[in-house]
Amino acid sequence: MISSQEFQQLKYKTLKHFWGYDSFRDSQEEIIDSVITEKDTLVLLPTGAGKSLCYQLPALLKEGVCIVISPLLALMKDQVNQLKHRGIEAEYLSSELEEFDAEIIFNRCKEGLTKLLYISPERLNNIQFLQNIEDIQLSFIAVDEAHCISEWGQDFRPSYQNIKEFRKNNPGIPCLALTATATPKVLEEIKLKLELKNAKVFQKSFKRKNIKIFTDEVSDKFQRVLDILKYNTSSGIVYVRTRKEAELLTGFLQKNKLKNVDFFHAGLTTKEKNIRQNTWNNSDQHVLISTNAFGMGIDKDNVRFVIHFSPSSSLENYYQEIGRAGRDGKDSYAFLLWNKQEIINFDQILKNQTPSKSEFQRIITYLYSIFQIAEYEMPEKVFQLNMTGIQNFTKLSTAKIKNVLNFLHNQEIIYFNDNKSLSSVELLMQADEIDQIPHKDAYFIELLLRTVSGITSHKVMFSEQQVSNKIGVGIPLIKERLKELHQKNYLEYVDGALSSVKFLKPRDERAINGAYWHLFEHIQKNKIQKWEEMKFYVENKDYCKMKLILSYFGEKNAKNCDQCSVCEQNKQSIFGQNISVQILDLLAKKPATIEELSVQLSYHPKENILENLIFLLDSGKVKMLNFRTYMLA
Repeated sequence: MISSQEFQQLKYKTLKHFWGYDSFRDSQEEIIDSVITEKDTLVLLPTGAGKSLCYQLPALLKEGVCIVISPLLALMKDQVNQLKHRGIEAEYLSSELEEFDAEIIFNRCKEGLTKLLYISPERLNNIQFLQNIEDIQLSFIAVDEAHCISEWGQDFRPSYQNIKEFRKNNPGIPCLALTATATPKVLEEIKLKLELKNAKVFQKSFKRKNIKIFTDEVSDKFQRVLDILKYNTSSGIVYVRTRKEAELLTGFLQKNKLKNVDFFHAGLTTKEKNIRQNTWNNSDQHVLISTNAFGMGIDKDNVRFVIHFSPSSSLENYYQEIGRAGRDGKDSYAFLLWNKQEIINFDQILKNQTPSKSEFQRIITYLYSIFQIAEYEMPEKVFQLNMTGIQNFTKLSTAKIKNVLNFLHNQEIIYFNDNKSLSSVELLMQADEIDQIPHKDAYFIELLLRTVSGITSHKVMFSEQQVSNKIGVGIPLIKERLKELHQKNYLEYVDGALSSVKFLKPRDERAINGAYWHLFEHIQKNKIQKWEEMKFYVENKDYCKMKLILSYFGEKNAKNCDQCSVCEQNKQSIFGQNISVQILDLLAKKPATIEELSVQLSYHPKENILENLIFLLDSGKVKMLNFRTYMLA
């Protein structure tokens, strides 16, 4: 039996060996001790406080496999890749894995080789999973993003309710629930719905003293971002709403001689994403212009700023995103750019992407009809999805269609892949049957067998470009021939450049029109409510920004931060501030706009800069170069 002192030494050795740290952060050690002593534990720590270590380290110290329940496949993949990079045995299960691959993972768990197994909450209803888990020794269950269990959370996932039943069938296994964003109401619901018994609760204030928050009402956002980044010598993230915005803003900044910027979104191939993420991770000056596809699970402590090109969809998302700045405790900045017209546009977008009940049913009925799926039927194959076809038939916007498809994906009714990826091919016939098909088809299949290995036994991911290089035929022709052979049922081909869908549950009209519609409707109403709360935060100019966030998350009697844009503005209106000398020093180096002066004066309020400039213009020390730019007289 290991002594308490030896165990403490082992804990620190493990921390040093796998993570390279000599000490724990904040409440990490107490949380880890709670898990190791098999207590139900509830953790509410802000983004960047190191929640994942709280289950990863005890998983290494305890006997058996830790089941980690996580809502996002991208997050699971990212965490598993990071753990493997550290030399820790971890795996994830997902709908996209073949049975053969899943079997290998289960066997490694049974043999005690894998220490952490990441799954989606829907997996807890999977018969194959439940049968295999009976032969696996479990150490504890870690529920990541536990706020998803609450109907009042911003990412409600009903499948999180499956956890309670799973725990009943595996009595005595402790549960660790973790979240970075939960209101008091949500925290109570987590305790109740996970049936946490005498749970030890660890809750840290949401206040981040080292992050200065600025909200800026601005019409020309491209110029404003350029003004901020022009004087930047550190690493940061600029969050935009769409892929197109990410590419346009990056193009604009690069055209204006900013070389250390690049864009990142879900439309990039895995290889491109990895290259860009690694470049950013290993740099002290690189800036990524990204949709919210980037950031979950990142472990970079020297991000000096986060710019929101537009408001987030909820305060929870916003707080999580700005929390990626300043994890090393050093001064960092969060900028939020907005204007009134944009707020009106977002109101409209939210309305336009919310289908009525009949539109919801029309989209789903078309989905089943186009692939000829009867009631209670569930085909095995993956289908290519033609978005234009759905649009033409339903006469509905892409936003409404994608909203419904993403909902079906989150409920694991379908697996909807809207990202560019490698294509896949699998031969559906025996090798000795190839001679019996038309010569033209047999010849192409023979070529394929020579260039893509393994397709006779399982689905293989491949690139049409590589096939094209080997056989000297253009990509469009290769795709055309593969589609023809797919239609003849000789092989199964999925074009990675197109959207695809795989059905994960049998067609059930009653459930779709009843329970699923009510759930979809509830999620949409919740989304609108969250946006209204965010809108108030953005437009309000009277209350300290950090205080508004803390109040939202239930921290009563919070004090003003004294450093956000509202606090700074209030200071100026009470005291005013003569910064004429600093302005003259900066203009002596080169002419500048108010925005540029604001950035160089540590984001000093523009109204106060303007007051000082008016005084300097009147006294003849400064003159205007053009309608925006000032210079020494």
